[in-house]
Amino acid sequence: MRIALLQFSATLDKERNLAEIGRLARSVSGDRAAERPAVVVCPEASMCDFGPADTVLAEYAEPLDGPFVRGLADLAAELGAVIVAGMFERVADDPGRAYNTLVVVRPDGSLAATYRKIHLYDAFGYRESDRLVAGEPEPVTVPVGDHRLGLLTCYDLRFPEFARALVDAGADVLVVPAAWMHGPLKEDHWVTLARARAIENTSYVAASGQCGPAYSGHSMLVDPMGVVVTSLGEQVGVAAGDVDAERLAQARTRNPTLRHRKFTVSPQK
Repeated sequence: MRIALLQFSATLDKERNLAEIGRLARSVSGDRAAERPAVVVCPEASMCDFGPADTVLAEYAEPLDGPFVRGLADLAAELGAVIVAGMFERVADDPGRAYNTLVVVRPDGSLAATYRKIHLYDAFGYRESDRLVAGEPEPVTVPVGDHRLGLLTCYDLRFPEFARALVDAGADVLVVPAAWMHGPLKEDHWVTLARARAIENTSYVAASGQCGPAYSGHSMLVDPMGVVVTSLGEQVGVAAGDVDAERLAQARTRNPTLRHRKFTVSPQK
């Protein structure tokens, strides 16, 4: 299964961002079926960037049947691919804040799943919870072909128990849209954590990040042994690589840590 990771710098202009998603996704969809990605992963906040700290994200938020998701549905149908992208979703009982939501759109244009970020980034001097509402702590997985995607967003990557809960729910590809902030050692944290989540779960990690002045970029696909299959630097672009069921099975046979666990992880109730 081929996965394409889009990397770009989103703005507060939602139409411009949707157009950039379309441009990048089309650039990696070749004429041959084997070259076309089955899954296209866009960064966190693809619909609309976080903007300055005083930006009221609720003013940019949309419902799940709004223009952004409809635009993704049209693109998914055009490309024949599943699209995962980050957006800000309206909160019915808190009009001053929004959800930080991942949407998964099928090739038939239907909405396959949504995941509202549960670990809000109140760290490194930033307070995401001032503008956003956390979702319920439930793992969200989506079957695609012979694989199952497990959804995380950015800061979630720092919580190994959440990745393990997704794997316990059947995920073998951890999908991580992000807007990973720049800062001392932050890029190193990003690369290290993405590889660690792959190694400890013997799962693929498909991590798509925003780039630009505020963010780290370095989108990457990591295989179940921690090998970086494909990656990008700090520039706008697309990286595409294959998720191989045989490679996954071999890794889990050679490194059977999931079977050797003495403790299990279950989502909070």
